Amino acid sequence: MTDWLHEDEDCWVAECVVCRTPMVVWRTHGLPEPEHEARLLAHLERVAADRYGDEGYYVDPERRRIPDHWHAHARPAGGFFDPASELYDKY
Repeated sequence: MTDWLHEDEDCWVAECVVCRTPMVVWRTHGLPEPEHEARLLAHLERVAADRYGDEGYYVDPERRRIPDHWHAHARPAGGFFDPASELYDKY
């Protein structure tokens, strides 16, 4: 089980089980309208700024493992895995 960092009726933000970075997941399947996507990303960015600092992260919107369900990761600047991940030093 991973840490849950935010939850509401639209989405949840938790640590990704693979990379340990904060990840926002829209509860609805499909792709949100741009205005709605901005609101979802605002939750992710708040959590990411708390963890990595205001300039210490980037939003990765690529859906690698779950292509049909909208989600996005906040990754540490210059990296892919969170330093807490077992994979951090391997790649």
